[in-house]
Amino acid sequence: MTIKEAILTSLDDLKNAVTYTAIYEHIVQKNYYEFIKAKTPKDTISALLGDFIRNEDTRVKRIKREGRSYLYYLSKYEQDIISITEDEEGTKTVPTKSKKESYSEKSLHTLLSTYLNSINIFSKTILHEKSSNNSDNHQKWIHPDMIGINLISLQTKVTQQFLKTLNTSDTFKLTSYEVKREINTDYELKKTYFQAVSNSSWANYGYLVALEISGSLKDEMERLNQSFGIGIIELKANPFESKVLFPAKYKDLDFKTIDKLCKVNKDFVTFIDYVEKILTADDRYLTSSKKELTDFCDKFLSTDTQIEEYCKKENIIIDTDY
Repeated sequence: MTIKEAILTSLDDLKNAVTYTAIYEHIVQKNYYEFIKAKTPKDTISALLGDFIRNEDTRVKRIKREGRSYLYYLSKYEQDIISITEDEEGTKTVPTKSKKESYSEKSLHTLLSTYLNSINIFSKTILHEKSSNNSDNHQKWIHPDMIGINLISLQTKVTQQFLKTLNTSDTFKLTSYEVKREINTDYELKKTYFQAVSNSSWANYGYLVALEISGSLKDEMERLNQSFGIGIIELKANPFESKVLFPAKYKDLDFKTIDKLCKVNKDFVTFIDYVEKILTADDRYLTSSKKELTDFCDKFLSTDTQIEEYCKKENIIIDTDY
């Protein structure tokens, strides 16, 4: 068998979350593969396990322990993973919590705002808890997790004024974002996608955003995108590596729903108010108006060091060892 087949077979035998060293030792013990050419066979196993993860191979998953090491396991045993496993020295080690348990959904907002800032989109978290009548569950279906605006930048005053005269809405595009930690099953995809459809009904564009998306769902995501127009963004722990899997389709603004959101949520109406100030500002006030919007919007991270420190603080796993 190939070395990758030996890794998968070993994980199937072990039926647990184990280190790359334990996998190597199992391969040698069972004589699944002869490491004749490999000078550092343990490192080869570690690198190939990393390939499984980076290539989004749905068969293999991992969780992070204390420090920078990982435990690997087969996806089909996810529900049966034993929480205490032996490391290569034989001592008992308790793995850190999985991604699903270890970070909050709201901690992803800073990563998303960082990505959006890199593509010139101002963004703001809209908290349902801050809305009036927030005990009304029906209102959750109009609330986006985040909103963003892309302002068209025109160089000359004549062009700016000309476009405003023709149609003010052409100078900006409003986008709604529904943020989730992970989407691993068809059920999760359907549930979150149609939540995004509802919460984005008012905007020019709507996106469903998740940190972890199963590669096996891409065909269904494409079908939903073609049918309903909500785009999908795969967020990365390093937000500058995030990517749009399927772009959202443009639609006109629903001003009735925008008006309703303005009535119930202070942050939403403040965001819209700042946008209106920018669109109507004289040239001498434009810079200060944009600064007001920037200060009001969500904070974002500027450097790789800031990103790594933030992810560590929020228990978001980031690949810094490849």
